Amino acid sequence: EDEKCRIPEGEEENFRNLPIGYSLLYLAISGELAAVLCIEDPLREEAREIVAALKETGIRKVVMMTGDSAAAAIAKKTGVDAFYAEVLPEDKASFVEQEKAEGRKVIMVGDGINDSPALSAANAGIAVSGGAQLAREIADITISGEDLYQLVTLKRISNGLMKRIHRNYRFVIGFNMGLIALGLGGVLAPGTSALLHNLSTLGISLESMTNTLDKKRE
Repeated sequence: EDEKCRIPEGEEENFRNLPIGYSLLYLAISGELAAVLCIEDPLREEAREIVAALKETGIRKVVMMTGDSAAAAIAKKTGVDAFYAEVLPEDKASFVEQEKAEGRKVIMVGDGINDSPALSAANAGIAVSGGAQLAREIADITISGEDLYQLVTLKRISNGLMKRIHRNYRFVIGFNMGLIALGLGGVLAPGTSALLHNLSTLGISLESMTNTLDKKRE
C-alpha cells in the first residue's frame, strides 16, 4: 500500500491467508507484488522462564516492543503482559517516557540502534553485548547475549542491595540512638559509646562485603 503495489489477479486469496507468526518482506517487480518472504525469528527456549522469573523478582509489567509484525505469536509464547508491533524508535522512547510520567521505574533491554533512544530514556538501560555499539555505549549495563538469565540475576542483586541498605540504615539509626540515650542517662561512658559505635560500623562494613545473592539460587 505504501509503495502503491498491486496484487496479481487471482492471488488475492493467497495474500489474505499469509501464515501468521512470521516477519513479512514483500518483493515487487514493476509495481506488482511478485513474492512474500516469510522470515521466522525463533524464540529462545528460556524466554518464557525468564519472563516468569523476572515477575517473581518484583517486575510488575513486562512489555515487548518490536518493529516486526510477528509480535502477537511471540508475545503469546513468552507470557508478556503487553506487546506492540511495527513500532518506530521514537515510539519506544515515547512509551518509556509515558511510563515514567505515570510514576513507574522503567528497565529497557535492547540490542539495536533503533533501541538507543529508549535505552537512553529508561531509568536503567540494558544492552546485549552482541548488539549495536551505539546501544552498548548508551546503556547503563551490558550483558552477554548468550545468557539472558543475567537479567534475573541483576534484579536479584538489586533487590538484595536495597534490602541490605534499608536494614543497615535501620540498625545504624536504632543503635546510635540507643548509645546516645544511654550516654545521656549516664549508663555508658563517652569512651565506651565511641568504642561500641566504631565496632558496629566495622561489623556493618564486614557484613556488607558478603554475597548479596541467596546461595541456594546461585
